[in-house]
Amino acid sequence: MSKGYEEIKQKLRGSICPVITPFKENYEIDFEKQSELIEFQLENGTHGISVTGTSGEPSSLTVEERVQVMENAMETINGRVPFAPGTGSVNHDETVYLTKKAQEMGADAAMVIVPYYNKPNQHGLYKHFKTVADSVDIPIIIYNIPGRTALNMEVSTMARLVKDCPNIVGVKEANKNFEHVNRVLLNCGRDFLLYSGIELLCYPMLAIGGAGSISATANVEPKKVADMHNAWEKGDIKKVQDLHFELMNLNDVLFKDTNPAPSKAALGMMGKINPTLRLPMDLPSKALQDEIRQTLKQYNIEASYEI
Repeated sequence: MSKGYEEIKQKLRGSICPVITPFKENYEIDFEKQSELIEFQLENGTHGISVTGTSGEPSSLTVEERVQVMENAMETINGRVPFAPGTGSVNHDETVYLTKKAQEMGADAAMVIVPYYNKPNQHGLYKHFKTVADSVDIPIIIYNIPGRTALNMEVSTMARLVKDCPNIVGVKEANKNFEHVNRVLLNCGRDFLLYSGIELLCYPMLAIGGAGSISATANVEPKKVADMHNAWEKGDIKKVQDLHFELMNLNDVLFKDTNPAPSKAALGMMGKINPTLRLPMDLPSKALQDEIRQTLKQYNIEASYEI
């Protein structure tokens, strides 16, 4: 690993918020609101920013819009925290293009999802990621989310990629199989950056040597999510445990419908965005909206806006 990668690896830790993509009522991207959401994150201690990951509805965006969202985020962040946009796609050439764009605009890393729907075999998966990694010099974070992609990157494939691609530095594991997660660090190296994409595993992954989390819940409660990592760094295990359990009800309600619909509903109730999603995504049911509002009140989060 080159010195450059080692330096950024030390920075790419803690709570990296996968910021949602706000839309106006006419479904156009609301770049002003996007910038406000990023400022909200930074004011509350979030350690890094990602956009156009799952929470950012990338499949609802054109390739050009994804570039625009990344550029707006990059400009808003202005070097204050690391920036690692999602650049993956079901389409290989799009993935290469978007990852190159991330490098061109100065992103600190790129997060590349395991391709969804087409279910390549492990060798195809290896070739896809190796080609993407070889096309750029910035660090690559693999995004493994079997529940969305219908495909799991096996530990042996990940370890092979880490061996052959010096800039593949980490993985976001939205994987409920905790045995798999343990074997990732065993086989990819204890310095491999392991991020939790499963909210209830944020603390357990830290306990085995994880680098942090990329949690949708941070969109709604950024301070508590960031504080968990701050407490871990200080060795305050009791506080980490307390925050782990304190966040559980919010984590649960924000995933009772497909992400990011509940998070957008919550942010709408908080008055931070117009909670519009592009079809086929839609807001949660009225019953779940009521549950989200009540849960926000339990966390002393102002939720007085109608959506």
